[in-house]
Amino acid sequence: MIILSIIIGFIGGMVAVLMKSIVFYLRQLLTANFTADYSNIQYVIYPAIGVFLTLVFVKYILRHEVRDGIPNVLYAISKQYGIIKKHNMFSSVISAALTVSFGGSVGLEGPTVVTGAAWGSNIGKALGLNYKQIVSVLGFASAAAMSAIFKAPIAAIVFAFEVILFDMTMTSLVPLLISSIVAALTSYFFLGQDVLYPFEVKYEFVLWETPYYIGLGLLTALISTYFIKFYVFSGKVFDKIKGWFWRFVIGSAALGILIYLFPALYGEGYEAINEALRGNMDFVFHESLFYSMKSNYAVALLILFGILITKVIATSLTFRAGGVGGVFAPTLFIGTMTGLFFAEAINYTGIAHVPVSNYALVGMAGMLAGVVHAPLTAIFLIAEITGGYELFLPIMLVATTSYGVTRFLSPKSIYTIQLANRGEHITHNKDQAVLTMMDIKSLIEDNFSTIHPDATLGDLIKVITKSKRNIFPVVDEEGNFYGMIFLDHIRNIMFKPELYDTSVRDLMFMPNVVVDYDDDMETVASKFQKSGKYNLVVLKDGKYKGFVSRANVFSKYRQLLRDFSEE
Repeated sequence: MIILSIIIGFIGGMVAVLMKSIVFYLRQLLTANFTADYSNIQYVIYPAIGVFLTLVFVKYILRHEVRDGIPNVLYAISKQYGIIKKHNMFSSVISAALTVSFGGSVGLEGPTVVTGAAWGSNIGKALGLNYKQIVSVLGFASAAAMSAIFKAPIAAIVFAFEVILFDMTMTSLVPLLISSIVAALTSYFFLGQDVLYPFEVKYEFVLWETPYYIGLGLLTALISTYFIKFYVFSGKVFDKIKGWFWRFVIGSAALGILIYLFPALYGEGYEAINEALRGNMDFVFHESLFYSMKSNYAVALLILFGILITKVIATSLTFRAGGVGGVFAPTLFIGTMTGLFFAEAINYTGIAHVPVSNYALVGMAGMLAGVVHAPLTAIFLIAEITGGYELFLPIMLVATTSYGVTRFLSPKSIYTIQLANRGEHITHNKDQAVLTMMDIKSLIEDNFSTIHPDATLGDLIKVITKSKRNIFPVVDEEGNFYGMIFLDHIRNIMFKPELYDTSVRDLMFMPNVVVDYDDDMETVASKFQKSGKYNLVVLKDGKYKGFVSRANVFSKYRQLLRDFSEE
């Protein structure tokens, strides 16, 4: 596992280097001739071209669905025994690079994570690793990708613990550390030691600012909730649009208009983030229709607020139009803009005078903690970006406030909300995690002898003599379920030939608790607990599929729990 962690760390680092390099050079090629004092109509066209190329690649060349980055990894852990399809070893690199290079308002972190995880998953599968080991490898790969992108190995390890790995044993800790370190070193070697978001602490935290930092935490919580809710809402709206072409046309057209109005929304937006971290608002006017008003402070504040609000819309539209990317970078972007707006508004109104750059930085932590529901990742990532811990206390204050309030307003994170709604997300609750890993379809027993509803007791006796079961489902030739008969219920009449003409319909009963074929295992376990039954019939649209037994569920549960927890 240690040797494998070194290999995975290097691959994760190289994936990050490759994606960052492709996007950087493609963007330079597309926007090198743009000037700050001119609004460019290309901003309307470029995102549509990028999304269209992505759709062509996915639908007509790859011919496989490219799922969202980090949710794809979480889904593989909960429902695919840690196995990620081979095409993810390269498909996310190409599709995300096309989307982001041409201005899609998403990030590269998610695709980088799923690409590294796909390599780790398929290497683990080739080596014959078990489920527990493959899940650990996915953790190594995810930490490696994050470490390489941000050059923040500590935050990457925390991210793996907090978001990816739901049960980490000590035997996996050392390989996880090694993978993160190797990835960071790989990134340093190819990209240099400059961090993605450089920051220098010029103003230390002072106690009287505490209420303002709490206020920023509340604001980032509200924006985080808005982000999560709008992201889900946009998915429901676009799902109603028939055909990928119309979703592309509507989504990319709206996206292009937004980027034309607010060019800072173009791509990942790391240049705008770096300007904001320096406490500079000039970027809101660059390449914009509003450049002539750059000396108007009030207009700058309004545009800045418009940018942070519309970034949520632009990110959602990129996904809904057919683009591929991640939400990590947009989350950091919105957090920075929220912190900058909050501090500038305080200074503008004269309530107090606060260091703008500090609030821009701390806003990143608040937004990340709220949207991703990963407060520790937010705290350590932002602390590492600063190159020190001078602002550790306000970072903790804002991240904790934002996480607590957002968790109340939106219990599921943007990564897990859709998986959780389908019962496909593993949580840190071990009991719930094991149940999530179980599948009702693999536990169905279909070796029960059936009896037709028009049969008689005499016909049933013939079936009983050949059966080893004491339950007999009543099913017609089309598989429709009418009820069932317990052997114990007819024992007192089965040896009375004069009653053999009795109809099966008069002997059967309909159970008051049944299992739906699509029920998740937590629901099934709850039905066993509430009913007290030892066997429950499984139906799909009223048709008989078989039975599931309490004994089999418990046996499978114990087996997975051992695999899940062993060192």
